Amino acid sequence: MVAQNWMARAVAASVVALALTTVGAAQSSTWSVISNIDLSTPFSTREAWHFIATQGPRVAGDDTASGSEEPGRIQLCLRASLSAPCDPQLLNALRVASSANDFFTQPHYLNAVRIVYPRGSADQPVLFVQTASMYSGDSDQIILTQVLAYDDSQSRFLRIYQYTTGRNMNEEVRYIGSGRLKGDIISVDPTENAPYAYWVTVNALTPQYTYKTTLHYRSATHYGDNNRLAVIDSEMPNIEQRLGYWKPGMALPLPSGGCLRPRLIRMELWCN
Repeated sequence: MVAQNWMARAVAASVVALALTTVGAAQSSTWSVISNIDLSTPFSTREAWHFIATQGPRVAGDDTASGSEEPGRIQLCLRASLSAPCDPQLLNALRVASSANDFFTQPHYLNAVRIVYPRGSADQPVLFVQTASMYSGDSDQIILTQVLAYDDSQSRFLRIYQYTTGRNMNEEVRYIGSGRLKGDIISVDPTENAPYAYWVTVNALTPQYTYKTTLHYRSATHYGDNNRLAVIDSEMPNIEQRLGYWKPGMALPLPSGGCLRPRLIRMELWCN
């Protein structure tokens, strides 16, 4: 057992060292590992899969969209072995570049990376990764959310969900970790016309470990209506009623942070 533990530590150290030397010629010695996750044990993989994220030096304000100094560019890598290249199933680019000097194509923030168990700890997990661009002048960002599952038949990870949003109009993509919607992913995006509300989309995990849209509707919550709740929280009674999980007269599904004065106004939850 001691020999195995020593070998595991040596392999992990080698993975980090290799990541730092092979992520690209443009990266200097100032790049550092900000996340290194062993995926082989939780996913029971046949190879030594690792998730590795490295980050470059901070970017000066003259080279950023916001004009302020920001964290350096992030390189994500999903690697099956020490000598394997980064698997392209894990996306790095946040979107297709709109111009040669597009500030919002590459990630500069690693918002989240975690192994989650949509069907409980006894079943297969998925890898949830969310990255974001540098900020724009009006504090907006491009945010990419992606989820990957391990396919044992192919001995590799497959991307089963991806979604890109902005930031400064209360957009959000949220993985639901508990309750009736456990394992689902909910996204909200602003509508394009008045009265300005949100498109609410619920994606549920299928038995085949793919995500499928089970609900899509225009929200009761409106942009700028002074509701302090996140849109997903204010819409939760609406979401659960449409999916058949909640009916009037039942206890309201409340946000985890608490709700001082819970009440429904035209199917929108208010707490203030």
